[in-house]
Amino acid sequence: MSESFRSGFATFVGRPNVGKSTLTNALAGEKVAITSDKPQTTRRAIRVIINRSAGQLVVVDTPGMHRPRTLLGERLNDLVQSNLAEVDVVCFCIPAAEKLGPGDRFINAQIEQFPKAKHVAIVTKTDSAPKEAIANQLLAVSRLRNWDLVIPVSGRSGDQVELLATELIKLLPESPPLYPVGTVTEESLEDRICELIREAALHRVVDELPHSIAVTIDDMIERDDGKLTEIYANIWIERDSQKGILIGHKGSRLGEIGSLARASIEPMIGHQVFLSLRVKVAKDWQKDPKQLGRLGF
Repeated sequence: MSESFRSGFATFVGRPNVGKSTLTNALAGEKVAITSDKPQTTRRAIRVIINRSAGQLVVVDTPGMHRPRTLLGERLNDLVQSNLAEVDVVCFCIPAAEKLGPGDRFINAQIEQFPKAKHVAIVTKTDSAPKEAIANQLLAVSRLRNWDLVIPVSGRSGDQVELLATELIKLLPESPPLYPVGTVTEESLEDRICELIREAALHRVVDELPHSIAVTIDDMIERDDGKLTEIYANIWIERDSQKGILIGHKGSRLGEIGSLARASIEPMIGHQVFLSLRVKVAKDWQKDPKQLGRLGF
């Protein structure tokens, strides 16, 4: 292996829904982090390993930083802070078509607390912004601080994603690989399936429901010599009144969620899936320490 091989950690931070997970998946070349147009889709620090000939980049996709209104929100912010303290590069993601606001300046101030890390500004979603807006955003971002790198990218179209991987690896310390080459993520199969079910639910629910949804798995059983996996999962909500919204008329919405989730799960595990979904209530779980613990937070 080359003496100049580099390995290390980079984390993506930013307001909710600025394209962090889409960019993470683009770098990985496959879907690891779920995405949706709902804020605060990401709830865990997901490590994605990007292997290149020059180095190994471990991207930590974190929840969006925000001013929390629940105990869950506080724990998500704490998760972001703990990851910032451990990485080699902090990447601040800012959409090309959205003006810098108080939330961005708040996050920029948080980055100041971690001077040992390299600081990178990524202007995201360039596929949905005119060139003039991208240029103006690059200028505005450059004025925030003296960045080690400023780069515009589109995770959706793939524009400049490979260049980003190359430049981030250059900022890492010289080191052998931190993970076996070929590893894509630390996420367990069960965790990835839970997230794919939650993603399917997010695509099918109304705006007031997303933050109330969590998913757990009761059992996974392989049948027919590994040609079929039975998955028994629960979709948790906070109030009885939300149950009908998630289930839909005669179970129609829950059926759509199941179909959408299976379409994502089956390619990942490589064979047919039987998916059983039940909707359960954990009253005000976002504010309850015991409930948060049971649901994996």
